[in-house]
Amino acid sequence: MQTRQIVLDTETTGLDPQAGHRIIEIGCVELIDRRLTRNNFHCYIQPDREIDAGAVEVHGITNDFLADKPRFGELAESFLDYVRGAELIIHNAAFDVGFLDHELRLWQPDAPRIDELCTVTDTLLMARRLHPGQRNSLDALCKRYDVDNSQRDLHGALLDAEILADVYLAMTGGQVKLGLGEVETGERGAGGGAGEHGRIAADRPALRVVRADAQALAAHNARLEAIAKASAEGCLWLREQG
Repeated sequence: MQTRQIVLDTETTGLDPQAGHRIIEIGCVELIDRRLTRNNFHCYIQPDREIDAGAVEVHGITNDFLADKPRFGELAESFLDYVRGAELIIHNAAFDVGFLDHELRLWQPDAPRIDELCTVTDTLLMARRLHPGQRNSLDALCKRYDVDNSQRDLHGALLDAEILADVYLAMTGGQVKLGLGEVETGERGAGGGAGEHGRIAADRPALRVVRADAQALAAHNARLEAIAKASAEGCLWLREQG
């Protein structure tokens, strides 16, 4: 059975949907069995309210740019059809899911919540478990895992979703660098300039899987036991496996 994952990011007019802030951009990247398919979902949204100046500084999207864009209700069905049944991969998921649930309630009061349609994996929480006490922003993770984010002068939902896909695969033991190959020019808001989203070749060869033999496993276990003896707190990996 194929595993379908959607790496998702949003841009918004501000920080709090309860204060009336809205989503203005949704970017999604599809992974099937940990391989990019190019079946992306991307849209800009007319929020029917002013964008906070601080938010514009982050993503460069302006009200003028969004003036002719569709409203969330016009896109809701296609968005829900796209994400339904998938595992959503989101950095700081509480933020994006909170905004998405708010938009869904504004669209239809009885609309399903995101967690009723999808499972959600928060890469921020994952990173905090893997790297406690360290900075775990998307930029920090790019540096830690040697993921190229040189095009990220401003935040953008689709570009950030593409970068997060790289980071997620590295964090979870997949190919560490996907290699952003083909470049396609994408539309950006006023003040943001023309954005270029790196694309990953969908037809790249399958990755070779090399499994540890008995000798390597024995050496690994011996190393974990040595860590457990040397540390007053024991070995986290052994506790997790226990």
